[in-house]
Amino acid sequence: MNGKLSGAAALAITAAATFTSVPAEAAPHSPARIEAHFDFASGQTPENAALEPDGGLDVTFSLSRQIARIGTDGTTRILATMPQPADGGVNTPALHFPATMGIVRDTDGTLYFLYATGSADLTGVWQLRPGGTPERIAALPANGLPNGMALDQDQHVLYIADAVLGTVWTVPTAGGPATAWTSGPALRFSAIAGANGVKIHNNALWVSNSDAGTLVRIPFGPGHRAGRAEIRATGLTTIDDFAFTGSGDEILAALNHPNQIVRIRRDGTHTTVLSGSDGLQNPTAIEVRRGKVYVLDAAYVTQTDPNLLTAPLRDLC
Repeated sequence: MNGKLSGAAALAITAAATFTSVPAEAAPHSPARIEAHFDFASGQTPENAALEPDGGLDVTFSLSRQIARIGTDGTTRILATMPQPADGGVNTPALHFPATMGIVRDTDGTLYFLYATGSADLTGVWQLRPGGTPERIAALPANGLPNGMALDQDQHVLYIADAVLGTVWTVPTAGGPATAWTSGPALRFSAIAGANGVKIHNNALWVSNSDAGTLVRIPFGPGHRAGRAEIRATGLTTIDDFAFTGSGDEILAALNHPNQIVRIRRDGTHTTVLSGSDGLQNPTAIEVRRGKVYVLDAAYVTQTDPNLLTAPLRDLC
Protein backbone atom coordinates (compact mmCIF):
# COMPACT_ATOMS: atom_id res chain seq x y z
CA MET A 1 0.00 0.00 0.00
CA ASN A 2 0.63 2.71 0.29
CA GLY A 3 -1.03 5.70 -1.02
CA LYS A 4 -3.81 4.38 1.12
CA LEU A 5 -1.83 5.78 3.98
CA SER A 6 -2.51 9.43 3.33
CA GLY A 7 -5.12 9.86 6.05
CA ALA A 8 -4.33 6.83 8.17
CA ALA A 9 -0.60 7.32 8.19
CA ALA A 10 -0.81 10.92 9.27
CA LEU A 11 -2.88 9.72 12.21
CA ALA A 12 -0.36 6.95 12.84
CA ILE A 13 2.53 9.40 13.04
CA THR A 14 0.66 11.57 15.52
CA ALA A 15 -0.16 8.59 17.67
CA ALA A 16 3.25 6.93 17.47
CA ALA A 17 4.82 8.94 20.28
CA THR A 18 2.25 7.86 22.86
CA PHE A 19 0.78 4.60 21.59
CA THR A 20 1.53 1.38 23.46
CA SER A 21 1.20 -1.69 21.26
CA VAL A 22 -1.03 -4.50 22.50
CA PRO A 23 -0.11 -7.66 20.58
CA ALA A 24 -2.94 -9.49 18.86
CA GLU A 25 -3.09 -13.25 18.56
CA ALA A 26 -4.87 -15.58 16.17
CA ALA A 27 -7.99 -17.39 17.31
CA PRO A 28 -7.32 -20.84 18.84
CA HIS A 29 -8.53 -22.79 15.79
CA SER A 30 -7.08 -20.44 13.17
CA PRO A 31 -4.70 -21.90 10.56
CA ALA A 32 -2.55 -18.81 11.06
CA ARG A 33 0.30 -18.25 13.48
CA ILE A 34 1.89 -14.93 14.42
CA GLU A 35 5.65 -15.38 14.10
CA ALA A 36 6.82 -11.88 15.05
CA HIS A 37 5.46 -8.65 16.52
CA PHE A 38 6.87 -5.26 15.52
CA ASP A 39 7.04 -1.93 17.33
CA PHE A 40 4.41 0.45 15.97
CA ALA A 41 5.67 3.33 18.11
CA SER A 42 9.08 3.05 16.43
CA GLY A 43 7.56 3.10 12.96
CA GLN A 44 8.07 -0.61 12.31
CA THR A 45 5.21 -0.81 9.83
CA PRO A 46 6.10 -3.49 7.25
CA GLU A 47 5.14 -2.31 3.77
CA ASN A 48 6.67 -4.91 1.46
CA ALA A 49 8.80 -8.04 1.66
CA ALA A 50 11.24 -10.28 -0.21
CA LEU A 51 11.98 -13.85 0.83
CA GLU A 52 15.47 -15.03 1.74
CA PRO A 53 16.50 -18.58 0.73
CA ASP A 54 16.34 -19.78 4.34
CA GLY A 55 12.77 -18.54 4.82
CA GLY A 56 13.72 -15.23 6.44
CA LEU A 57 12.25 -11.99 5.11
CA ASP A 58 13.72 -8.69 4.00
CA VAL A 59 11.15 -5.97 4.67
CA THR A 60 10.66 -2.25 4.32
CA PHE A 61 9.46 -0.49 7.48
CA SER A 62 7.73 2.45 5.83
CA LEU A 63 7.27 4.88 8.71
CA SER A 64 10.78 4.43 10.11
CA ARG A 65 12.39 4.60 6.61
CA GLN A 66 14.22 1.32 7.27
CA ILE A 67 15.18 -1.93 5.62
CA ALA A 68 15.15 -4.88 8.01
CA ARG A 69 15.65 -8.63 8.03
CA ILE A 70 13.25 -10.86 9.93
CA GLY A 71 14.97 -14.11 10.85
CA THR A 72 13.32 -17.51 10.86
CA ASP A 73 13.29 -17.22 14.66
CA GLY A 74 11.27 -13.99 14.47
CA THR A 75 14.12 -11.65 15.42
CA THR A 76 14.42 -8.29 13.65
CA ARG A 77 17.72 -6.82 12.44
CA ILE A 78 17.87 -3.35 10.89
CA LEU A 79 19.98 -3.34 7.72
CA ALA A 80 19.71 0.35 6.81
CA THR A 81 17.94 3.58 7.72
CA MET A 82 17.33 6.02 4.90
CA PRO A 83 18.24 9.72 5.16
CA GLN A 84 15.52 12.18 6.08
CA PRO A 85 14.73 14.64 3.25
CA ALA A 86 15.48 18.29 3.92
CA ASP A 87 11.80 19.22 4.24
CA GLY A 88 10.97 16.18 6.37
CA GLY A 89 9.09 14.56 3.51
CA VAL A 90 5.95 16.69 3.81
CA ASN A 91 5.79 16.96 0.02
CA THR A 92 5.70 13.21 -0.56
CA PRO A 93 2.62 12.73 -2.78
CA ALA A 94 -0.39 11.16 -1.01
CA LEU A 95 1.62 10.31 2.12
CA HIS A 96 3.23 13.60 3.22
CA PHE A 97 6.04 11.71 4.93
CA PRO A 98 9.06 9.82 3.53
CA ALA A 99 8.56 6.07 3.19
CA THR A 100 10.45 2.96 2.11
CA MET A 101 8.13 0.99 -0.17
CA GLY A 102 8.59 -2.01 -2.51
CA ILE A 103 11.52 -4.40 -2.14
CA VAL A 104 12.90 -7.33 -4.17
CA ARG A 105 15.91 -9.61 -3.80
CA ASP A 106 18.28 -10.76 -6.55
CA THR A 107 19.93 -14.17 -6.51
CA ASP A 108 23.25 -12.72 -5.30
CA GLY A 109 21.57 -11.26 -2.22
CA THR A 110 21.38 -7.70 -3.54
CA LEU A 111 18.25 -5.89 -2.38
CA TYR A 112 16.50 -3.30 -4.53
CA PHE A 113 13.96 -1.08 -2.82
CA LEU A 114 11.95 2.08 -3.37
CA TYR A 115 12.16 5.28 -1.41
CA ALA A 116 9.49 7.97 -1.79
CA THR A 117 10.23 11.42 -0.39
CA GLY A 118 8.70 14.05 -2.67
CA SER A 119 12.24 15.32 -3.34
CA ALA A 120 14.26 14.87 -6.51
CA ASP A 121 17.49 14.01 -4.68
CA LEU A 122 16.16 10.95 -2.84
CA THR A 123 13.07 9.54 -4.58
CA GLY A 124 13.87 6.49 -6.66
CA VAL A 125 15.24 2.95 -6.79
CA TRP A 126 17.93 2.10 -4.26
CA GLN A 127 20.32 -0.83 -4.05
CA LEU A 128 21.68 -2.53 -0.94
CA ARG A 129 24.39 -5.13 -1.49
CA PRO A 130 25.20 -7.66 1.26
CA GLY A 131 27.26 -5.87 3.89
CA GLY A 132 27.06 -2.60 1.99
CA THR A 133 25.24 0.72 2.33
CA PRO A 134 22.25 1.98 0.31
CA GLU A 135 22.97 3.56 -3.07
CA ARG A 136 20.44 5.16 -5.40
CA ILE A 137 20.68 3.60 -8.87
CA ALA A 138 17.79 5.43 -10.55
CA ALA A 139 15.81 8.58 -9.91
CA LEU A 140 12.01 8.48 -10.15
CA PRO A 141 9.64 11.46 -10.45
CA ALA A 142 9.41 13.33 -7.15
CA ASN A 143 5.73 14.06 -7.87
CA GLY A 144 4.96 10.35 -7.97
CA LEU A 145 4.69 7.58 -5.38
CA PRO A 146 6.81 4.54 -6.28
CA ASN A 147 5.00 1.70 -4.61
CA GLY A 148 5.32 -1.96 -5.61
CA MET A 149 8.23 -3.50 -7.53
CA ALA A 150 8.98 -6.72 -9.40
CA LEU A 151 12.29 -8.10 -10.66
CA ASP A 152 12.70 -9.82 -14.02
CA GLN A 153 15.91 -11.74 -13.30
CA ASP A 154 16.30 -12.98 -16.88
CA GLN A 155 16.07 -9.51 -18.40
CA HIS A 156 17.79 -7.75 -15.43
CA VAL A 157 14.95 -5.24 -15.27
CA LEU A 158 12.92 -3.82 -12.41
CA TYR A 159 9.24 -2.94 -12.88
CA ILE A 160 7.93 -0.20 -10.59
CA ALA A 161 4.27 0.72 -10.03
CA ASP A 162 3.65 4.42 -9.37
CA ALA A 163 0.53 4.76 -7.22
CA VAL A 164 -0.01 8.46 -7.99
CA LEU A 165 1.13 8.85 -11.60
CA GLY A 166 -0.62 5.64 -12.72
CA THR A 167 2.51 4.47 -14.52
CA VAL A 168 4.69 1.38 -14.52
CA TRP A 169 8.37 2.32 -14.86
CA THR A 170 11.27 0.10 -15.83
CA VAL A 171 14.83 0.45 -14.54
CA PRO A 172 17.82 -1.79 -15.38
CA THR A 173 19.28 -3.52 -12.33
CA ALA A 174 22.61 -1.98 -13.33
CA GLY A 175 21.04 1.44 -12.86
CA GLY A 176 20.21 4.25 -15.24
CA PRO A 177 17.26 6.38 -16.32
CA ALA A 178 13.72 5.15 -15.63
CA THR A 179 11.51 4.47 -18.67
CA ALA A 180 7.71 4.63 -18.70
CA TRP A 181 6.65 1.09 -19.69
CA THR A 182 2.89 1.59 -19.59
CA SER A 183 0.13 3.75 -18.13
CA GLY A 184 -3.60 4.14 -18.61
CA PRO A 185 -7.03 4.05 -16.94
CA ALA A 186 -6.52 0.60 -15.40
CA LEU A 187 -3.65 1.96 -13.28
CA ARG A 188 -5.15 5.34 -12.50
CA PHE A 189 -5.00 7.06 -9.11
CA SER A 190 -8.30 8.53 -7.91
CA ALA A 191 -8.35 8.89 -4.13
CA ILE A 192 -5.88 6.88 -2.05
CA ALA A 193 -3.57 4.79 -4.25
CA GLY A 194 -3.73 3.56 -7.83
CA ALA A 195 -1.16 1.03 -9.09
CA ASN A 196 0.17 -0.82 -6.07
CA GLY A 197 1.41 -4.42 -5.94
CA VAL A 198 3.35 -5.88 -8.89
CA LYS A 199 4.20 -9.47 -9.86
CA ILE A 200 5.61 -11.14 -12.99
CA HIS A 201 3.75 -14.35 -13.81
CA ASN A 202 3.05 -16.43 -16.92
CA ASN A 203 4.45 -13.95 -19.44
CA ALA A 204 2.63 -10.97 -17.99
CA LEU A 205 2.96 -8.21 -15.42
CA TRP A 206 0.14 -8.25 -12.88
CA VAL A 207 -0.70 -5.05 -11.00
CA SER A 208 -3.21 -4.32 -8.25
CA ASN A 209 -5.10 -1.01 -8.21
CA SER A 210 -6.11 -0.09 -4.65
CA ASP A 211 -8.49 2.73 -5.62
CA ALA A 212 -10.33 0.67 -8.24
CA GLY A 213 -10.25 -2.55 -6.20
CA THR A 214 -9.02 -4.43 -9.25
CA LEU A 215 -6.34 -6.84 -10.37
CA VAL A 216 -4.86 -6.03 -13.77
CA ARG A 217 -2.94 -8.31 -16.15
CA ILE A 218 -0.62 -6.69 -18.73
CA PRO A 219 0.85 -9.25 -21.15
CA PHE A 220 4.41 -8.95 -22.39
CA GLY A 221 4.48 -8.33 -26.13
CA PRO A 222 7.41 -8.53 -28.58
CA GLY A 223 10.55 -7.03 -27.12
CA HIS A 224 8.91 -7.16 -23.67
CA ARG A 225 6.75 -4.19 -24.60
CA ALA A 226 3.49 -3.78 -22.72
CA GLY A 227 0.40 -5.35 -24.24
CA ARG A 228 -3.19 -4.31 -23.63
CA ALA A 229 -4.22 -4.22 -19.97
CA GLU A 230 -7.08 -6.49 -18.94
CA ILE A 231 -9.01 -6.50 -15.66
CA ARG A 232 -8.91 -10.00 -14.16
CA ALA A 233 -10.74 -9.40 -10.87
CA THR A 234 -12.90 -6.67 -9.32
CA GLY A 235 -14.50 -5.88 -5.94
CA LEU A 236 -11.18 -6.10 -4.09
CA THR A 237 -11.50 -3.18 -1.68
CA THR A 238 -8.10 -1.48 -1.09
CA ILE A 239 -6.19 -4.43 -2.52
CA ASP A 240 -2.50 -4.14 -1.73
CA ASP A 241 0.11 -6.80 -2.43
CA PHE A 242 -0.66 -10.30 -3.74
CA ALA A 243 1.04 -13.61 -4.53
CA PHE A 244 0.40 -16.55 -6.83
CA THR A 245 -0.21 -19.91 -5.17
CA GLY A 246 1.49 -21.99 -7.87
CA SER A 247 1.90 -22.35 -11.60
CA GLY A 248 -1.70 -21.40 -12.35
CA ASP A 249 -3.36 -18.03 -12.02
CA GLU A 250 -4.85 -18.53 -8.54
CA ILE A 251 -3.89 -15.68 -6.22
CA LEU A 252 -3.85 -14.76 -2.54
CA ALA A 253 -4.30 -11.00 -2.07
CA ALA A 254 -4.11 -8.63 0.89
CA LEU A 255 -7.11 -6.31 1.31
CA ASN A 256 -5.82 -3.59 3.58
CA HIS A 257 -8.80 -1.77 5.03
CA PRO A 258 -11.16 -4.81 5.19
CA ASN A 259 -8.41 -6.65 7.10
CA GLN A 260 -8.62 -9.72 4.88
CA ILE A 261 -6.62 -12.16 2.81
CA VAL A 262 -8.70 -13.37 -0.12
CA ARG A 263 -8.25 -16.25 -2.54
CA ILE A 264 -8.87 -15.08 -6.10
CA ARG A 265 -9.77 -17.86 -8.53
CA ARG A 266 -8.92 -17.93 -12.20
CA ASP A 267 -12.42 -16.69 -13.08
CA GLY A 268 -11.95 -13.60 -10.87
CA THR A 269 -14.26 -14.64 -8.04
CA HIS A 270 -12.83 -14.42 -4.55
CA THR A 271 -13.31 -15.83 -1.06
CA THR A 272 -11.99 -14.60 2.29
CA VAL A 273 -9.52 -17.07 3.81
CA LEU A 274 -8.06 -14.98 6.68
CA SER A 275 -9.46 -12.03 8.63
CA GLY A 276 -8.92 -9.93 11.73
CA SER A 277 -9.88 -12.89 13.93
CA ASP A 278 -6.78 -14.67 12.59
CA GLY A 279 -4.53 -11.82 13.76
CA LEU A 280 -4.51 -9.63 10.64
CA GLN A 281 -3.71 -5.95 11.22
CA ASN A 282 -4.12 -4.16 7.86
CA PRO A 283 -2.17 -6.63 5.68
CA THR A 284 0.20 -5.03 3.19
CA ALA A 285 2.45 -7.78 1.81
CA ILE A 286 2.12 -11.47 1.05
CA GLU A 287 4.57 -14.15 -0.13
CA VAL A 288 4.19 -17.86 -0.84
CA ARG A 289 6.96 -20.45 -0.84
CA ARG A 290 7.12 -24.22 -0.37
CA GLY A 291 3.55 -24.52 0.85
CA LYS A 292 3.84 -21.67 3.35
CA VAL A 293 2.10 -18.28 3.22
CA TYR A 294 3.75 -15.22 4.77
CA VAL A 295 1.62 -12.15 5.55
CA LEU A 296 2.96 -8.83 6.80
CA ASP A 297 0.61 -6.53 8.71
CA ALA A 298 1.40 -2.80 9.02
CA ALA A 299 -1.46 -1.83 11.39
CA TYR A 300 -1.72 1.52 9.60
CA VAL A 301 -5.37 1.90 10.62
CA THR A 302 -5.73 -0.40 13.63
CA GLN A 303 -2.51 0.99 15.15
CA THR A 304 -2.44 -2.07 17.36
CA ASP A 305 0.04 -4.76 16.40
CA PRO A 306 2.12 -4.78 13.21
CA ASN A 307 3.22 -8.37 12.76
CA LEU A 308 4.35 -11.27 10.61
CA LEU A 309 1.78 -14.02 10.27
CA THR A 310 2.18 -17.39 8.56
CA ALA A 311 -0.22 -20.15 7.54
CA PRO A 312 -0.02 -23.43 5.58
CA LEU A 313 -1.02 -22.87 1.96
CA ARG A 314 -3.12 -26.04 1.96
CA ASP A 315 -5.39 -24.53 4.63
CA LEU A 316 -6.13 -21.43 2.53
CA CYS A 317 -6.76 -23.02 -0.88
